[in-house]
Amino acid sequence: MNKSQQPKLTGETPVPLRIERDLLGELPVPAEALHGIHTQRALDNFPLARRSIHPELARAYGEVKSACVRTNRALSAWADDVAKADAIDRACRELANGDLGGFIIVDALQGGAGTSTNMSVNEVLANRALEILGLPPGSYNRISPLDDLNLHQSTNDTYPTALRLAAIRLLHTLEKNVVALQESFQAAEKKFAHVVKVGRTQLQDAVLTTLGRELSAYAEAINRDRWRIYKCEERLRVVNLGGTAIGTGLAAPRKYIFQVVDQLRELTGIGFARAENLVDATQNADVFVEVSGILKAHAVSLLKICGDLRLLSSGPEAGFGEIRLPARQAGSSIMPGKVNPVIPEAVSQAAMRVIGHDATITMACASGTLELNSFLPLVADCLLESLDLLARADDILRRHCIDGLEANEARCRQHVENSTAAATALLPVLGYERAGEAAKLAVETNRSIRETVIAQGWLTGGEFDVLISPEAVCRLGTPERNGHDHHT
Repeated sequence: MNKSQQPKLTGETPVPLRIERDLLGELPVPAEALHGIHTQRALDNFPLARRSIHPELARAYGEVKSACVRTNRALSAWADDVAKADAIDRACRELANGDLGGFIIVDALQGGAGTSTNMSVNEVLANRALEILGLPPGSYNRISPLDDLNLHQSTNDTYPTALRLAAIRLLHTLEKNVVALQESFQAAEKKFAHVVKVGRTQLQDAVLTTLGRELSAYAEAINRDRWRIYKCEERLRVVNLGGTAIGTGLAAPRKYIFQVVDQLRELTGIGFARAENLVDATQNADVFVEVSGILKAHAVSLLKICGDLRLLSSGPEAGFGEIRLPARQAGSSIMPGKVNPVIPEAVSQAAMRVIGHDATITMACASGTLELNSFLPLVADCLLESLDLLARADDILRRHCIDGLEANEARCRQHVENSTAAATALLPVLGYERAGEAAKLAVETNRSIRETVIAQGWLTGGEFDVLISPEAVCRLGTPERNGHDHHT
């Protein structure tokens, strides 16, 4: 079974149809389609995002359905029809493996708290199981989307569980990419530890630092994000599967409720646990706000870092020009030779989108009412896209930018010698008043700080160089000096 076998819903050639029925009446469905009437209604009702649910959510739904099927089989469901049970189980595994995701075509944004997604999954799985048995789609007297595929379940426990599983899987990818980005910054930190440069506050020259130390701050920020992201899985592992509609477990056997999460844990290898209060876990979605907030924090780190990279590489001749970013593409259709910092720009846009998604998730989770949150499809769409965006952003920032970053050592040296920031490095020897006088004279005479102190006889060139060396500017604190150990 592959996606290309799915019949087209539109076109000049008439598509053979089958008639399906539900609570509201009858509706034609393409005869060979794996989806059914509930999917068809959703397609008509929700032409919003114009894209289907996230592929990882579809895969996760297959895992959840598989856990439910295996639990029901352990409780003797379909015991008198092993072929039916095997076909259902196989269909669930195919969805979990990604083979049927292309048939879950409901819009990512939908009313009903995800009911359209759950119903579509039920229909596709039922019809695929029928296909495995050699029967045509729609033969629901043999395998029912509701009585069989939704047995002892509801949207309200399967959808949030699938969302948690999908998020955890994407978190694993994100964590791997965050670690790689952190390591790239750490390598750059060591590589450029010897490059002394001007440190700036409020965009004004402040004190001397090194490029390595500047990059070390980025590595540390990403390291904090790494551990925050790692802890997210703990929050998402608590699920309400088995709670059915509102967490009371109505319509599910007690044995099923106690076993289904164990099955999910065994199938996925992820340490899922049944929520102690299933009613709370069904109506409250604050965990997604918490996770989204951590993703936002990472986006903030990326946005700040990318802004710095753009500024430090600016010019390159008429700006800071202290670092060189790898040239990725021509920067202008009219300005020859211009190369833009396109990777930091692209990553910044991904970060901005994630920050916006966090606001949306916050509003959606706060808008739940009584026993259920109706806006989980919006939460799913935003959360899973945020995870995707950040994982890809980390990857391209590392591969296309940080791994190939170079220092413009001559420009850094020029800035150090010309900047009044160098005067601060002279404090241990010259003292505050004379260092300030050196800075003032440098401005008045249009000389560098180095030229000024040498001309005044306050320091030799060698002494100046020692004071602005990487070891001196990175030393923690200032060496103690006696009352008369500076030049007078």
